[in-house]
Amino acid sequence: MSILDRFRLDSKVAVVTGASSGLGVAFAKALAEAGADVVLGARRTDRLDETGALVTATGRKYAALTTDVTKVEDCDALIALAMEKFGRVDILVNNAGVGTAVPATHETPEQFKSVIDVNLFGAYWMSQAFARANKGGGAIVNISSILGLKPQGLPQAAYASSKAGLIGLTRDLAAQWTGRKNIRVNALAPGFFPSEMSDELPKDMVEMVKMFTPAGRLGDPEELAATLIWLVSDASSYVTGITVPVDGGLVMP
Repeated sequence: MSILDRFRLDSKVAVVTGASSGLGVAFAKALAEAGADVVLGARRTDRLDETGALVTATGRKYAALTTDVTKVEDCDALIALAMEKFGRVDILVNNAGVGTAVPATHETPEQFKSVIDVNLFGAYWMSQAFARANKGGGAIVNISSILGLKPQGLPQAAYASSKAGLIGLTRDLAAQWTGRKNIRVNALAPGFFPSEMSDELPKDMVEMVKMFTPAGRLGDPEELAATLIWLVSDASSYVTGITVPVDGGLVMP
């Protein structure tokens, strides 16, 4: 196998949550370009076919299902769809996520819990369903955030807690499953990329982020997707339990 062949995902089946917009779309497209068939899940079903069109344009196949990752039965159903349509499941990208920016003295229990339910619990329920169905090994990538590593100036206790928790979950699942199930588990910690969440940030804050980022700009979703392909492919076959910041150097020590 050549070095470039190690990045190929031919004959693999990947599941992507939060696949209706933003980074989830970029992930689905990249996985298909690398050779995988892709199963798409999101709450906004009407937009999944748009993502699916990007998959089929590469010559790969897709399946889609309305998925609320806070519901265990939805997580099980998404993995079951992969098995029904393609007979296997090799890759899971836990991308579904929500965010808030509420001062800690004003955040309600319902607001805090709703973020944890999607960002952390949802990733766990999806990972459980994947690990039960997977045969022969595979890879999980949890989409965390640099806010799970370092505060960035906004009051985001719920979001930061969920993303830090996701990093802990990544390590524990890697320790449990890498040797026993041959399932590698890693995390990505994106910096600031164009997305629905970043579009809600004040313009002056975005400019400040650029100023303090050594790269001097926001990231391109394809840059993050390329790192994802490395983590789910044989190119990283000896890598597990780590969190990779993709942030233009923003949180470097």
